[in-house]
Amino acid sequence: MAQVRSLHLSIGMITISGGSLLLLVHNYASSPEKAFIPNTALGILLLIIAVLLAYAGILRSLSHSRLFATLCLTLSALWCGSGLVYILAGQNVLQPLELRSALIPGLAAFTLALLIIGSVAVIEKKTVLFLIAVGISLACAHQIAGLVAAGFGQSATAANYLLVCLLGVYFGFGRLLSTITHGKVVPPGTSQQSKTGVKTEQNQGCSDVASVGLVMNLLSASVLACPLLGVVPTLFVGHVPWLWTAGVFQLGACVLLYRAMDTLGATFYGFVALLKFAEGYSALLTFYGIQTDSPVPFPVVFSLLFFSLALFSFQKSFLEGLYHLFFVAYCIALAVEPQGFFQAGTQGVQGAIFVVSAGMLSLTAYNMVSTSMVPTGSGYFKALVSRLQGITLRAQDKEQHSPYLGYSKYADAEVLGHACSVLAAFAMTATLGDRNPLSVLVLPWVVVAGGALQLLCGSVAFSRGKSLESTVFILYGMMWTVWGLTRYAGLYGETRGFNLAVGIIGFILFNSLVIVAAMFLNLAWFAYALTFQLILISFLLDALGVLPFGYDIGVTILFGVVSFYCFLAHLFNSTFQVPQIPLGKPLIKLSGIGGGSKVCPHLPARKASSVQQIAGENQLRPDSKNRRIEKRINSLLTFSEIMKNGGICGMPTDTVYVLVAACNRPEAVVKAYNVKKAAQDRPMSMWISSIKQLEPVRHLLSPLLLDFMEAAWPSSISMVIPRGSLGTFVFLYDF
Repeated sequence: MAQVRSLHLSIGMITISGGSLLLLVHNYASSPEKAFIPNTALGILLLIIAVLLAYAGILRSLSHSRLFATLCLTLSALWCGSGLVYILAGQNVLQPLELRSALIPGLAAFTLALLIIGSVAVIEKKTVLFLIAVGISLACAHQIAGLVAAGFGQSATAANYLLVCLLGVYFGFGRLLSTITHGKVVPPGTSQQSKTGVKTEQNQGCSDVASVGLVMNLLSASVLACPLLGVVPTLFVGHVPWLWTAGVFQLGACVLLYRAMDTLGATFYGFVALLKFAEGYSALLTFYGIQTDSPVPFPVVFSLLFFSLALFSFQKSFLEGLYHLFFVAYCIALAVEPQGFFQAGTQGVQGAIFVVSAGMLSLTAYNMVSTSMVPTGSGYFKALVSRLQGITLRAQDKEQHSPYLGYSKYADAEVLGHACSVLAAFAMTATLGDRNPLSVLVLPWVVVAGGALQLLCGSVAFSRGKSLESTVFILYGMMWTVWGLTRYAGLYGETRGFNLAVGIIGFILFNSLVIVAAMFLNLAWFAYALTFQLILISFLLDALGVLPFGYDIGVTILFGVVSFYCFLAHLFNSTFQVPQIPLGKPLIKLSGIGGGSKVCPHLPARKASSVQQIAGENQLRPDSKNRRIEKRINSLLTFSEIMKNGGICGMPTDTVYVLVAACNRPEAVVKAYNVKKAAQDRPMSMWISSIKQLEPVRHLLSPLLLDFMEAAWPSSISMVIPRGSLGTFVFLYDF
């Protein structure tokens, strides 16, 4: 594992040095009249380097190397966005004078972001990372100066990249020397292990991914605020690479946060990624001379979703909840301004988001590596709820996200999936009339929210064993994508007839099967599938040219309301254990033990209480010995009933023979228990869930064996010891 982590670190450093060397040669050898490397070739090379950096950053993120992962992903976004800008310039989409306006907003954002990362590297005592981050930050600043003042030149930019290249050579030499000497000689700054912040990094979840998401918010805010400040004339096609790069990286952050079991963070970055794609879409249409209009219903609903998410985000930290409220204000500004992203009010809110994002990035990165945490108000929400009667917070641990079947590394994504259905439904309430469908800002909301994000949620649901939910999200995601591109991308035109209706009929038939399956799940999913069937019928009527006036708007609003209820219910129920927003019972229940249950029990193998949880029993209380015995017998009888009806139970191996007997002769359970209880001199198998259970029999174990168990726990350990009192302690009191 250490060799793999060292390999990822080396790949990241080599890639950073390679990108710096490329830009060093380009800036030193280029002249104002002619670039040394053609813009298209330079852009393609930067994209390749960005992909390698993203690979190294993601792998280092999964191995808890937080700051280096943040640096790699930030530089990957920088060179990805600038590479796309250079490709547009090389293909004559951007004129030479427009290249300045296209590069400055993105470079300004990364100048500040890298400066913050470099400052945090000082706290962690990472000298090499500090010099790399500050060096590239100064290179971006000097490049901005060279673009603004032609006489400034790009020599200073090249000098900063030269410093980064020398640091890469030093790091590579240090790693090579350490390998040759087997770790006896390690030059300063080249060690893989961090002396500070190791403990805090392990407890910060996916803070590096959240930091990269904040950098992307900083990037998009810079792009939209620069026209307001007069830095660039207006939002145009040259800004699309920066905005869509931010959207792609925030989608990646969304996936990684689901992997880190952070549902609220993943939902938030899914929302803001959607905004980035819409901003880029509006900027792209300016190239074709199309000015987009923002319909009012969608941003109003989006602000409501952001507000709901912000309220529940206060449980993570007070500052994070406040930060989300800025995006509520941003959506309200979109609803007020008919020109959307091109109006001063919207751009002014983005200016405020730029300032707040910089502050949040500083706090998040500092708390990620520092042993002394800056308070962010993480306990306020819990303290408030604890004073309210009848409300119990749900424990925020990994067991909360245990999958329905098998093993999954991802948290539940139903909150984001239902929210995307709300957004896609209300986006379609916009009426086109005789206008160009591209001129109405609907396409990104339907295709990205209803399509791409729902496909993502379906993939996550599939990994968690949710067959019906994954089928629904993937089916609906495909439908939103196909219909959105057909109707709102100008592909529909005046085409009507049977040929178009055949495909929609196929979706209707598939959704009919979904409706039948949802009857076995709960009432909410049944209503969700049934109302979407009404939307499909509206698509069919429109394809045949017989759509009644107002029918499509009515059914989309109905579907949006049902989706919002599901969104709010899953968000609320994942936060509070008591009370719960009801999702309804299944309309049809299967026969047998466990028929109609919405969750297949999936419990930790090392916890003996899982046996009672599967059997529906409460925790044992040491007040009645006979009652404890009776409950254990009832648990085994319940197991036998489950297995007789075709169920499957996982259990410790020493219980198997009891269950085999219980399936045919239930009275054998009582006899088996009495045999175990009376077998004082006979060997028996015991499974424990904690080393603390061995305290009463420490005198029976050697100190060497105890030390070995404490070091190896919770790995599986088998040993043979004298019976003593261990059997009574474990079996009767901690089963």
